[in-house]
Amino acid sequence: MAHLTALLLASVLVFVLSATPTLSIITGGGGATARQSTSLNHGAARTYVVLVEPPAHAHHADEAAPRRWHKSFLRPGSRPGRTAGGDAPTIRHSYTGVFSGFAAKLTEDELAAVSRKRGFVRAFPERRVPLMTTRTPGFLGLDAKRGVWNATNYGEGVIVGFLDTGIAASHPSFGDEGMPPPPARWKGKCQAPVRCNNKLVGLVSLMGGNDTTDAVGHGTHTAGTAAGHFVDGVSAFGLGRGTAAGIAPGAHLAMYKVCDGEGCFESDILAGMDAAVKDGVDVLSLSLGGPSIPLDKDLIAIGAFGVMSKGVLVVCAGGNSGPTPSTLSNEAPWILTVGAGSVDRSYRATVRLGDGEAFDGESLTQDKRFSAKAYPLYYPQGTSYCDYFDGVNITGKVVVCDTETPLPPLNSIQAVQAAGGAGVVFINEADFGYTIVVEKYYNLPMSQVTATDGAKIMGYARVGSTAAAHTATILFNSSIVHVKPAPIVAAFSSRGPNAASPGVLKPDIMAPGLNILAAWPSMVPIGGTESYSYNVASGTSMAAPHVTGIVALVKKAHPEWSPSAVKSAIMTTSSTADNAGHPIMDEEHRKASFYSIGAGHVDAAKVVDPGLVYDLDVGDYSAYICGLLGEPAMKTITGNSSLTCAAVGSIPEAQLNYPAILVPLSEKPFKAKRTVTNVGPAMSTYTAHLDVPGWLKVKVEPEALEFTSAMEKKTFTVTVSSRGGDADAGQLAEGSLRWVSEDHVVRSPIIADARVVPT
Repeated sequence: MAHLTALLLASVLVFVLSATPTLSIITGGGGATARQSTSLNHGAARTYVVLVEPPAHAHHADEAAPRRWHKSFLRPGSRPGRTAGGDAPTIRHSYTGVFSGFAAKLTEDELAAVSRKRGFVRAFPERRVPLMTTRTPGFLGLDAKRGVWNATNYGEGVIVGFLDTGIAASHPSFGDEGMPPPPARWKGKCQAPVRCNNKLVGLVSLMGGNDTTDAVGHGTHTAGTAAGHFVDGVSAFGLGRGTAAGIAPGAHLAMYKVCDGEGCFESDILAGMDAAVKDGVDVLSLSLGGPSIPLDKDLIAIGAFGVMSKGVLVVCAGGNSGPTPSTLSNEAPWILTVGAGSVDRSYRATVRLGDGEAFDGESLTQDKRFSAKAYPLYYPQGTSYCDYFDGVNITGKVVVCDTETPLPPLNSIQAVQAAGGAGVVFINEADFGYTIVVEKYYNLPMSQVTATDGAKIMGYARVGSTAAAHTATILFNSSIVHVKPAPIVAAFSSRGPNAASPGVLKPDIMAPGLNILAAWPSMVPIGGTESYSYNVASGTSMAAPHVTGIVALVKKAHPEWSPSAVKSAIMTTSSTADNAGHPIMDEEHRKASFYSIGAGHVDAAKVVDPGLVYDLDVGDYSAYICGLLGEPAMKTITGNSSLTCAAVGSIPEAQLNYPAILVPLSEKPFKAKRTVTNVGPAMSTYTAHLDVPGWLKVKVEPEALEFTSAMEKKTFTVTVSSRGGDADAGQLAEGSLRWVSEDHVVRSPIIADARVVPT
């Protein structure tokens, strides 16, 4: 890895994941993701995921036994409703790694016959879920000469798995110069005709056939973001040149193709999980997900439980349906759910008006051939969305346009260009506040500005239309770094509260997800002349791989840690302050809620040394499921039909040993118990410090935790209530508990919410 260190001495850019380049995923859209109707013709077949008990007395050496068992459910007697000449049902996927079951296309009559067989547990009609679609290593506190990168050797030896759209295997980001072979325990392979190297150690399609190429771009982005190798001389559309790298550039990666441009079928996702666990990945990244449903009906949550039970942490995108509350995907507590924020970089394009007032916008179209002279400014009141200009002369003018979507529509740009416009100023969608989502367009000078600034520019343009034309100049300032404040919450990032489990905080963490440069499978055209094999895109899909890469670094430093311990380290070392030293703000520049940022913004510089961790195991999660959903749901999710809630216990959500404390808000005191494990110095003392609103009463017992050995556990209780009659009291209170020692600060959010029902 010595060569890797040398490469990093150059300036660093970073790659990040993305949604599709048009950001069609970011707009939310439930049409393609909605659960399919179950009121089908009994003779019509659809794909079901069927959970069954493991085969009895099967020998571990007999790898074919589970598939034979699964096929036994589809014997001729199971096909009473198949129409004449119809294909007999066959096993599409056989699951043995994360749970016992199979996927097959069945009619309702056939499903009924399957359900009557011994060993049947439950069946789910599969959904199609959408994708959630470099500056960031430095922004996250990663440095080539010292700190976490140096301590973990860039994640060397850790294997990062992705369930995505495939990968551009020949991209420079996935070269293996200076990298050792994968660990001997690795069992993965690359599907022909692609050949593995020491960086890309696994590549298979679970969608049928052998096409592992990435025709979408999403998988190449996510993989490059988390674990891309160092690449010199990368230019972000000519806006800066440097060395690009993923968050864990020394890690190996394996791609399991389970998605295409239309989305991802759950049966393929589960097959990818199954294969990844069998192959031996250390962390699994999913930049995909559907709308909230109960955990025992959520196949991604059920599969992730099986992955977690094998010691592998699943990192998922939180969704792109913000800023509306309770719009999250992937809400299970055994999943690390990631929200998206900005970074301290701006692709600055300033709009300077004729009266001297200037407004900073953003643009990726910054061709130096564009003239910086002043042009007449025009606002087409009758066609403010700039989709047509019949009878309107805009030749040689800078046109001000409204938008209804996160990204300016391509047809508006083409219309302005075709009508002879000299440039365009797009006014951001009002709901997106200070979040500006950029994308590369054609050769037309343009700037995207916030709705607030856009209203001022529009007012100036309107006045000019009734007298002498007012003017505007678009000034390009290339890529500006150290922008403040950063991060802010991206408007599209989905928000809590957690609809599936209101007493568990989600998202868990926030990471960079806005306007991120990453590897791309094909050359991106720029004005029909220049092109680059990198692209800029936005989404929680971009945020999740950042955290996945950080998980790889933690696993390198602490391979023995459980998934929940790794998750705890990431959450308790996160930051709630921006780079100006103020509380992180949301898209409207208001103080962001924990329902927006989770525990805070990930801080890669601190994660490998958290001091204390909140640990959880399969038994703890099983008791939580019993308390939330009951015994049948627990059996479904754990895949253990012989397990009972009497055996594992039953706990309410607030008592789950989570790194965040979410309790009901009322005048009646509510107690939440937590247990921490000492992973820092053997001899250490931590004292409790509270940062809470004055109208909230919080007591911690004991107020100090004294440890005398490594891995020692200590339990404490937090009691929360509101002060009755306080005029400042509200329905939601947020604060923090900090356990402080000589060397560590272990912070947990405290959320008291009147909407949470005491249990």
